[in-house]
This record gives sequence, structure tokens and C-alpha cells, in this order.
Amino acid sequence: MDKQTTIAFVLIGLILVVWLYMNAPEQKPELQKKATDSTLVEKKPVEKVKPQKKEAVQKPSNIVKDTSAFVNELQPEKKKEKIITIETDLALYEMTSRGGRIRKCYLKKYETWYYDLLPDTANFYERHVQLINDKDGGDFNLIFVTKNGHLINTKALDFESNLNNYHYTITGNDSLEFVYTFKNAAGNTIIKSFKFKSNDYAIKTTIALKNMENIISSYRYDVEWEHGINFLEEDSHQEATYANASAYSGGEQVIVDASSPGDKVEKSINGKVDWVGIRNHYFAVILSPDKPSSDGGANFKGEHILTKWGDREYYTASLKVPFQDLNNQHDSFELYLGPIDYDILKAHDRNFKALFDFGSFFGLKFITRPISEYILLPLFKFLHLFIPNYGLVIIVFSIIIKLVLYPLTRQSYRSMRKMQLLQPKIKEIKEKYKDDNQKVQKETMKLYSTYGINPAGGCLPTLLQMPILFALFTFFRVTIELRHEPFVGWIKNLAAPDVLYKLPFKLPLFGINQISGLAVLLGIMMFIQQKMSIKDPSQKAMVYVMPVVFTLMFMGFSSGLNLYYLMFNILTVAQQYYINHQKDGAELVPVKNPKKKKGFMQKMMEAAEQQQAAQRKSSKKRR
Repeated sequence: MDKQTTIAFVLIGLILVVWLYMNAPEQKPELQKKATDSTLVEKKPVEKVKPQKKEAVQKPSNIVKDTSAFVNELQPEKKKEKIITIETDLALYEMTSRGGRIRKCYLKKYETWYYDLLPDTANFYERHVQLINDKDGGDFNLIFVTKNGHLINTKALDFESNLNNYHYTITGNDSLEFVYTFKNAAGNTIIKSFKFKSNDYAIKTTIALKNMENIISSYRYDVEWEHGINFLEEDSHQEATYANASAYSGGEQVIVDASSPGDKVEKSINGKVDWVGIRNHYFAVILSPDKPSSDGGANFKGEHILTKWGDREYYTASLKVPFQDLNNQHDSFELYLGPIDYDILKAHDRNFKALFDFGSFFGLKFITRPISEYILLPLFKFLHLFIPNYGLVIIVFSIIIKLVLYPLTRQSYRSMRKMQLLQPKIKEIKEKYKDDNQKVQKETMKLYSTYGINPAGGCLPTLLQMPILFALFTFFRVTIELRHEPFVGWIKNLAAPDVLYKLPFKLPLFGINQISGLAVLLGIMMFIQQKMSIKDPSQKAMVYVMPVVFTLMFMGFSSGLNLYYLMFNILTVAQQYYINHQKDGAELVPVKNPKKKKGFMQKMMEAAEQQQAAQRKSSKKRR
């Protein structure tokens, strides 16, 4: 979670607490228990690795990392690098003979963040997202230690391909198998094959090792994705918030995250690993073995650095593959290079969907994930089947959510309205028994009982809505469908802030240097809402403070999220106006036989009174 989001949640929490306190009765229950965090930790489904000291990876002590001499021995003559392009319906791949790997990957359905700034003459390569960080020429390499202690990375070897042309195109249901082979004079052979499907972001890959039993030691080799993937959004700080490396092992996602500038992290996992992945905000690379082995594992390294372009996080992830010391060994994998789209990830049936971050409610993902996964996302995509503009989808979406939450919000407003009507009577009790707090509390509780009012009635419905609101908060920030989607006027990208004006400085605490039109409109609607709901003169400051704080907070949020909250607030104001101008059960009416049903707070007050009476009786006896 980035600094801005953390500040937002803290301020929302503080404002909520103050608001609930100021709208609740003055007496406070004395026997309130607070849940400990220990039970929550046991239910936590995701292990997140924090920055730590580097752990030494156990390798033979005689490893020689300068392998040029040995590589020259395997491959005495350097060959000219050859690039072959393979184009599918979804992507364009540049394959290189140097290392036998993918050098670049352009996604045809996703444009660069500066797409609108490019001239009409800009070519395909300038316009589309290129996933692979092609420093040192690309990734998907084999790493192994030789019998004599040399550490070999196959990116230094020259492979021969089975294809001779420079460009291949596959469409529809077609597929293409591309094979790279390295073979030296001694017959040591490494074969890397790639099977591309035109309508799939995943590539079926196979590694074959022949006559390598006298070369590879330690009964293991690693398949490594080095240098991470490219940062692809204008707001690099926001993208760094979601960037990490992870593995799916033992039914859980293990996350490795260098979350702050200067952080360096390392992690090693032993045992069965279903996949390893590296992600940024909206895209990912995932490497998954077809037959995960209990003798396998994974290694991770990552660092967070500040560059002249902003925050950057680079990760290296590798799968540990057992080497059976055979003359001919084949291992197959699935290599995914594509968007973090929930439906696409789920379709691969390899638990890839765990990579989709639905956020959490105070660290509890098992609360917000089902809400987003089974309700919000299906509803959002269903609406888009009939409404092409995602801005209109968000408006309709907000109306539906408001209707669903209407019973809760109505109950909350009714309870608060009754509490407001009861305030003059409570004030009379305070004046009558101003020297006896115990009597004030007892008579107040009696008043609640007489009119059938639950003091927490206005708070509980609001608290029940919080998991849904938190789920929505994250949902609009991670949904790739909103990326580069325009709405109307100045709102060109629903996944980014709708900036009207750039400030020459950053506001302290909030860290923003821009004016968002939707955030300003949201603040105006919040002011109207506060003006309608707050009548107590002692709370007048809240009418002005909350709208200003929320406006500044939401300046840096995506326009899709702000559009949703703006519509939600407009509907809330309309609902509040409707409730305030009708009785709707909010009038004060004494209930029949109020003593038959006692509330929790009344029972506490009676228990406290009985305890005090017992203490007074005991004190008299001692005298």
C-alpha cells in the first residue's frame, strides 16, 4: 500500500471515528472487550516478505562466476545474433538466438501511456506496450553449476533455430512451434522449444537436456526470469505500489516486495511450487511447471530504486528444477506474458488468479476478495456487455450498489434522526442530575428503552458497509478494463486522475501537485451532505473540515474511483433529502412494555449499579 493510500485510510478511519463519536450518546460502555490480533494472523492467507538482510544461497564453495573461459570451451566460436519475429492475434514477439529466448513482447490490445501524445506517423512499436525489460537482451534462461564449479547462464550461448524466415504470422486457431538448439562438438545439447497460439497469452515451453549428465552438478538447474518487466504507466509511484514478485506454493501466494526506495529483498522457497510471477500494476510474467515437484522450489531477488523517471522495482524469479542425472531429460512449462485480467488468468486453471490483487479490509483479504471476486467484478463486466462506455458503466454500477445498500443506510439515517430528536430530552436529564453522573446514565438508558432506540443503531449499519466500500476502493484501482478508457470532456483515462491543473509544488502530507475536477465536485457534494446531516452547533466544524480533507485526499485517485464516489454521494444526498422530508418511522413514539427487552448497554448499566450498591453495603458493614 503506497503512502497516499495509507494516509487516505488513516484519515477516513479517524474521520469515521470522530463522526460516530459525535453522533453517539455521551456515555461510554466500560466493559468493552477488544479483539486481539493473534486470531487474525492465523487466518491470513498471504505471506508477505518484508525487506530483510540477504540470505546466502547454499552453493558449492568453488563456484566460479567468471564463466567466459568455460563458455568459450563449450562454444569456441561466437555466432552472429539472429532476430525472428512471431506475430499472433494478441502479441508480437521478438526471439533472439543469443540465449534462445524472448527478447521483446508487444501486446497488441494495450497502448503506451503516452499513446495520445504520439503523432499519427508513430509506428506499431512506439504505440504498444512492450513487457520485457530487454536489458542484456531478454530473459527465460537456464542457470546451472557445472561439475568443476562454473556457474553457467545460457544467455551467453548461441542457439540455432528451426525456422529460417525473419517474420511469421499466425491467426485464428493456428499455432507455431519454434525450437532453439544449442549443441557443441562434445554433443552437449540444450533444446528450448516454444509453442505459440494465436489467441493465447501463454506459451507452451519445453526444455530438453541431452548428454548433460557429466556437466550439471547439484542435481538441479534453474529456469530464471531476470530483470523483471518494464514499468509501463505514467505514475511510476502508483505502479511501484502494485509491483512485486510472488510464488504460489502450498495453496498460498507468497509475495516478495521491495516496497520502499533502497530496499533489497531475497527469498528462497523449497518444495512444490505451482508458479512464480513478476508483476507491475496491470501486467505480469508467470512461469509455471506442468508437473511441479516436491524436490523443486523457487528463488527471488528484488530491489526498489529511484531513477530520473521515478520509482522502479526490479525482480528476478527462478524455478528450481530437479535434474535427474539422465542422458535425456524433458521438462515442460507454461510461460504467461500478458495482462492481469481476472477472467484470462482464471481460464488457465493453474491458480494464476491469485495474482489478481483485490485488496484487503484491514489486512483481511478473505473479507474483501469474495465481495470483489463474486459480486463486483461479474456485475461490472455484465453491465459492460450492454453499455460500451465504462464511465456510464460506473454510473449505473454506483446506482445498483446504492440500491443494494439502501436498507442499511436507511436504518442508519433513521437511528441518527431519532437520536437527534432525543437530544433535548437528554439535555434536560443532564441539567436535572448534573451532580450525579450515574443517575444521568441510568435515566438516559431508561429513555432509550422507553422509545425503543439502540444507541449503536446509527453506527452498526455504517460499519457493515465498510467491507464493501473498501472492496470498491481497491477494485477501481486494479481493474485493467479502465486503463486508458475515456469518459467525457477532460476525463481521458478512467484509471488515472483527471487533471485540470498542475501545481508548481506538492501539498505537504497529501503529496499532491494537481487539481482534479471530479475530486472538487466530490468535495462540493460532501459539503452539501454534511450541511444536511449535521445540525448540532458543536459539530459545525465538521461541515467544512471533512469535505476539504476528502477533496485533497481524492486528488490523486483515479477518475474512475472518483466518478463512482461522486455518483454515490449524489445518490446519498438525494436519499437523505427524501428521508429528512418524511417521517419514515423516525418519529419518537414510546414502545409498549419497554422493560421486556433490555439492550446490552442497559444491562451493563444495571450490572454496574448493582456492583456499586454491593460495594456501599459492604462498606457500611465494615463501619
